[in-house]
Amino acid sequence: MTIQADTIRCYSELIRLDTLEERFEYLALDGEVGEELFGYARYLNQVFYHSERWRDAKNEVVLRDGGYDLGLKGWKIMGNIYVHHMNPVTLEQLKNDDPCLYDPEFLISCSFKTHQAITWGNKALLPQGLIVRRPNDTCPWK
Repeated sequence: MTIQADTIRCYSELIRLDTLEERFEYLALDGEVGEELFGYARYLNQVFYHSERWRDAKNEVVLRDGGYDLGLKGWKIMGNIYVHHMNPVTLEQLKNDDPCLYDPEFLISCSFKTHQAITWGNKALLPQGLIVRRPNDTCPWK
């Protein structure tokens, strides 16, 4: 699945996808992170992420998603839970305190690895599921 850069991604569409890989493909940015957020205007980014309004929105999303990576049951997040903006944040949105920045319809819980995979568009960074072990499957001489 290829999503165009100008496509608005939302939670109500994301939850229709059944696997972590499908959800990753829907959200992957291919390394197109908003450059202006990490340059001279980084202070706006930091003010936003330390605001009470953002903390409240983040807590709402974490509760909604139940601590599951990309809101997918069976993919419990062990460790810190990140709340990812499904659509890249722009400088204008930060300057204008755009309400969509806090809207759970455009936010999803994820692990650090998943957040990195989405940001850089690298599927190899996704967390791996549990390996089902069988007797002697690691014994090279059997």
